[in-house]
Amino acid sequence: MDWDEAGKLQPFQMNKMDEFRYHAHESAALYKEKMKHYHDVKLLKRDFQPGDSVLLFNSRLKLFPSKLKSKWSGPFTLVSISPNGSMELKSDNRTRTFMVNGHRVKHYHWMVDGDKIVNAHQLKHGTGP
Repeated sequence: MDWDEAGKLQPFQMNKMDEFRYHAHESAALYKEKMKHYHDVKLLKRDFQPGDSVLLFNSRLKLFPSKLKSKWSGPFTLVSISPNGSMELKSDNRTRTFMVNGHRVKHYHWMVDGDKIVNAHQLKHGTGP
């Protein structure tokens, strides 16, 4: 074994390893950027206005698991939106209002079709009332 040749070869191998790490880091960053763009395109805009009908996520139902029980309650009417993201909701049958976190609500889309109220999500997916 020639020690002089091994001494010259070691920096070359270390440079190759650094170059390999650099390319792996670039590749991972590019992949993460593409996946972020892919997921961001699929996000829905959540622009709420006072007077909108919304559904409220009931997080306490996790304590009592049930397959067929809906985790969304409502509909509620949106009264106001705070700058910090909290929302004031009012139930249709009550005059009392309450504050909730804005992440726990989603739009409630409905239409009146003659005598019955039809959920617009059902029509969109083709499952009918």
